[in-house]
Amino acid sequence: MLIREANWMRVEAWLRRDDRCVLPIGSTEQHAQLSLAVDAILAERVAAEAAEPLGVPVFPVMPYGLAPYFMAYPGTVSLRVSTLLAVVGDILDSLFAHGFRRILIINGHGGNNPVDAFCREWVCAKPNGTRVRFHNWWNAPKVWAAVQATDPVASHASWMENFPWTRLAGVAVPDGAKPPVGTAAMVQRPATEIRAMLGDGNFAGRYQRPDQEMLAIWRVAVEETRTLIETGWGDA
Repeated sequence: MLIREANWMRVEAWLRRDDRCVLPIGSTEQHAQLSLAVDAILAERVAAEAAEPLGVPVFPVMPYGLAPYFMAYPGTVSLRVSTLLAVVGDILDSLFAHGFRRILIINGHGGNNPVDAFCREWVCAKPNGTRVRFHNWWNAPKVWAAVQATDPVASHASWMENFPWTRLAGVAVPDGAKPPVGTAAMVQRPATEIRAMLGDGNFAGRYQRPDQEMLAIWRVAVEETRTLIETGWGDA
C-alpha cells in the first residue's frame, strides 16, 4: 500500500488488523553520471516492491540525509545531524500516534547511519512491543554477498548503484573501471578537497555492469527486505 495512493480511511482500516509500516529514507547527493536522487530512488523502490504483495503501507521516501562531504557538487543537499534526527523523530512520533508499532526504516544512504542509534533510543521510551528496525538494504548480508560475488570492487556511484531506474536519459557513463580513491584520506577534509580527490564522484570500480547482473542483485534485495517485513523484524 503506497501512502501516496491511499486515503486516511484505508490506513485506518489497515491499523485495525496490523501495526506494520515501512519508511524509506535516502539522500540527494552526487552520484557521478547517475541521478542525484539515487539513494532515494533505490530505497523507495525496494520498499515498494518488497511490501507490495503483503499490503503493508509504505510511506513516501524521505529524500534528504547527511552528505556534507559532497557539498562541493551542485545539487547535493545535506541536513545537519540534529535536523535529520529531529525530522525522523517527528515522523516516528506521528506513526506511533496513529497506532503503528512495527516500523521498518529502509535506508539507502550510508551517511544516515546515525538514525540507527537514534531509533534504538526512541524505542526505549516507548511501550513494550514497539519495534523500529533500521535496514541498510544495499549492504544487508544477502545483497552484499551477491554484490561481492558479481564484482568485489563496488562503491559509491559505481556500477553497484547503476540500475535502469537510476540512469539519466542521454547521459553516457565512462567505459572501464576507475582506480580506487583512498576514502580514509577524505575524513574531515573540506568538501572542495574531497571533490578534487574524487573527480566525477565514483569512488572505485566499473561504472556499469550488464542489466542481467543488476536485476539479479535487485531480486535478492527485494526478497531479503520482504522477509524482514513478513516476519515483523523481531528485535530492533
